[in-house]
This record gives sequence, structure tokens and C-alpha cells, in this order.
Amino acid sequence: MGERKLDHPDGEWRPESESTPKVRFDMGQIVITAGADITLAQIERHPVQLLARHVEGKWGNLDEHDLKENEFSLENGYRLLSAYNIEDARFYVITECDRSVTTVSLPEEY
Repeated sequence: MGERKLDHPDGEWRPESESTPKVRFDMGQIVITAGADITLAQIERHPVQLLARHVEGKWGNLDEHDLKENEFSLENGYRLLSAYNIEDARFYVITECDRSVTTVSLPEEY
């Protein structure tokens, strides 16, 4: 499906200047779609920036209904969705209900 695993050894997980995220759930295996990978590289951003916000429960650019749905889903074991707008691009970060995989993608790849 054009996805690749993201390795995150300690030295590359996040810049030293950033604090350790408060982890609210297990993200499982982390993958990124080809389009999201290319777009993030073009705007010189790393997917870890999105993943760190997602795992903290900072759901990004969602409406009030979706924000509440995520909090319900977090407590009840349903899928979690974050949406982040960076420059002219929008990215989804989705963790499946069984917490086995988290995917970074563009909306059109979803």
C-alpha cells in the first residue's frame, strides 16, 4: 500500500529541545504513506512532530464533535484520529482501535 515503517531510535525520536510527550495510549507499529512522507519532506518537517502531538491527545484541527469523539474513543478503545494543517498540507494520524498500528497519511490516501 506504499507505506513504510518509521524507526525511532532515541537519537532521532525528537529534538533534544522538545520535552518528552505525555503518552496517553500505545500507538503500536507506526507507518507513513508515500504521499505523507514526500509532503513532509518537501516542507522539511518530520512525522515525529505529528506523532508526539497525537500520542499526547492534542488532536489538532478537529471540530468540537470530533474532539469529544476522540476522548470517548480513548476511554472506550475505539479508533483515534488527529488532523494537522501544516503550511498548505493536511495530515491525518490514525491509531486503530486495537492500538496495533498508527498511520500518518494525507486525507486523499485515507
